[in-house]
Amino acid sequence: MTTTTQRVDPPLSADETTMLTSWLDFHRATLARKCEGLSDEQLRERSTPPSTLSLLGLVRHMAEVEQFWFLAILDGQDLGEDGIYWTREDEDGDFNNVDTADPAADFAVWRQQIELARAAAAGLPLDAVGKRERRGEKVSLRWILVHMIEEYARHNGHADLLRERIDGATGE
Repeated sequence: MTTTTQRVDPPLSADETTMLTSWLDFHRATLARKCEGLSDEQLRERSTPPSTLSLLGLVRHMAEVEQFWFLAILDGQDLGEDGIYWTREDEDGDFNNVDTADPAADFAVWRQQIELARAAAAGLPLDAVGKRERRGEKVSLRWILVHMIEEYARHNGHADLLRERIDGATGE
């Protein structure tokens, strides 16, 4: 598998903010690498029925997750009642509705949400609390970063399996 996405290994010794943001960026780049070199049809390919899991669905899902935690919770933005891809009628729209989706547009949305997330967190201390609560509780930037690392790591495991099923490619 040829990769063009630059992925920087997190430092072995650094302050906590640098460590957490480096690991998050590492996992963001890992998802991008898992999707490189595939056709639109391969990106839309589902894992196994009845699952709607696909690489494109993972990218769309992570765009939603970036937006929710950094813009809605941390920055307090009102994003409306529906997400980028999901609606109240189809809460799994990020995964369900990939058959006619435009992968290039969806990757652009994901990259944009990453940049907006970085901007929302820029300069904040790790103990900064989001402007909105999650289920009635305050959430710190530190918690959001750790959660995002976990979220990407879990879904990158899914991406590993999807990619191997599509074309046999394995690796980090």
